[in-house]
Amino acid sequence: MNESETITIDGATGRTRSGTARMAKLTPDERTTLARKAARFRWAELRKGDIYDPDATGDLPIVGQTIPCAVITVEGEVVRLVSERELVKSLGGKRGGSHWRRARADAEAANLPPILSASNLREFISQELREGLTSRYMYKVGRGGVAHGLRGELYPMICDVFLKARDARKLLPSQENIAQTADILMRALAHTGIIALIDEATGYQNKRPVDALARILEAFIAKELQPYIPTFPADYYEHLFRLRGLDYRFDTVKRPQYFGCLTNDIVYKRLAPNVLSELRKVVRRNEAGRPTHKYFQRLTGNLGYPKLREHLGAVVATMKLSNTYDDFIEKLDRIAPRYGQNLLLPFNEGQPDSGRGL
Repeated sequence: MNESETITIDGATGRTRSGTARMAKLTPDERTTLARKAARFRWAELRKGDIYDPDATGDLPIVGQTIPCAVITVEGEVVRLVSERELVKSLGGKRGGSHWRRARADAEAANLPPILSASNLREFISQELREGLTSRYMYKVGRGGVAHGLRGELYPMICDVFLKARDARKLLPSQENIAQTADILMRALAHTGIIALIDEATGYQNKRPVDALARILEAFIAKELQPYIPTFPADYYEHLFRLRGLDYRFDTVKRPQYFGCLTNDIVYKRLAPNVLSELRKVVRRNEAGRPTHKYFQRLTGNLGYPKLREHLGAVVATMKLSNTYDDFIEKLDRIAPRYGQNLLLPFNEGQPDSGRGL
């Protein structure tokens, strides 16, 4: 044992005690600089690590994306990997400026995926997950490419962080969509997992198609995501704000309450005969009388919903060609009039009548 590492009575080594004393004497800026150096050293060591030749590679269909995955062998252990970059993207995360600022100031944040580096999530990261995130595995992809992989079993653990934070009501508004995606993914994995276990127990796994489980997973996620897919494009609201003479804000999804009445007129009254009255009958309402679902969520998938998307395309195109709200409604009345509406004939007021008729 090195003399500088002699065990003290309280269990700490001399090196640990001196390091703690040194840190206590540093200013916050000096500690930040030291943390940055440690993070850079850790990533540099990672880049100098082994680059594995995968035993197998493929693409996993997750949340509307394909996530590269691989299987490698590390000292006799079979390790399943998913691409860290694509894992982050599948949950709606990215390496934004806020992540890099946290990484520069906090050595722990530098080792976390961007979606986990926010301080409000730290208490929900288990020790097992922290230890798992200390290891990235680089493996060869394509022609000369290298991917950074995380163990596949960490994927549901990362999802669980957001679910725990949601249950504790500690999520930030910007993290709610990630938690929603994580919830869907966790249920999808459980759904697929029981099917895999039954297939293994019965021996059917040797008879099923190679991509059978992937297809089941993809179909389940697609069905679960359907209610959350944005039906009304951002252009619709952006131009509606412009035509109403309002400033459009990109940092919020809140709309003026009367926009619902405008949308009823622009969309549902023009979609099909009596569709608005029928939707009002079938949509459930809360104690305050407000609908608990969007009207479009009650449209039929084979006819009503495709018709809605087609109509919205025409609406947005008409908005782009209009200078004022009245101008827009006038154009819309010509291409998609309200059902039951009697249109006025286009008389040319102020011009002499030639007697020839219209």
